[in-house]
Amino acid sequence: MTTVLIVDDHPVVRDGLRTVLATEPGIVVVGECGRGDEAVAAAAALRPDVVLMDLRLPGLDGVEATAQITAAGTAAVLVLTTYDSDGDILRAVEAGATGYLLKDASRQDLARAVKAAARGETVLAPPVAAKLVGRLRGGRTPLLTPREAEVLACVANGLSNPDIGRALFIGEATVKSHVLRIFDKLGVRDRTAAVTTAIARGILPPPGQA
Repeated sequence: MTTVLIVDDHPVVRDGLRTVLATEPGIVVVGECGRGDEAVAAAAALRPDVVLMDLRLPGLDGVEATAQITAAGTAAVLVLTTYDSDGDILRAVEAGATGYLLKDASRQDLARAVKAAARGETVLAPPVAAKLVGRLRGGRTPLLTPREAEVLACVANGLSNPDIGRALFIGEATVKSHVLRIFDKLGVRDRTAAVTTAIARGILPPPGQA
């Protein structure tokens, strides 16, 4: 059985998704929540195969929740949203989402995507795939999530991981995960290179111009 956690801030949407998935053989909904922070906690507690994640959530947004869930390795995250802008797509994929579907997907497509995500396969709605391929062919710098940008700014100011954790009210392990992800996106191996590369690419302002 493929177990699913539904995350959406609209109760009627959660009810509809639960009803749809309940009719699909081999899929069981094990929980639901309406906030990003609740999603992170529920994923850790329930250990579902797939988290069906909306992007626009109160408090911790869907992208940051996705980043935390995937960093912890607790579940695959399948984004299900009405938003298909380039920025939303790239932020979700960079955060570790296994797939990205739009809410106009059919119930058959949704069920197939959930099962594929549980197998570790990438699932992208056709319009999303087209936009993502277009951006990748453009060779642009991978986008940092808002939290990664905050962490990078702290790194540029010389803060250590414990200091960053205290400043942003997150755990030191989470800070380390963000820093490593930043290194990977920028193609660097240390903090100094991350800052200089970010300045060179316009991600951070030059010293004295912050």
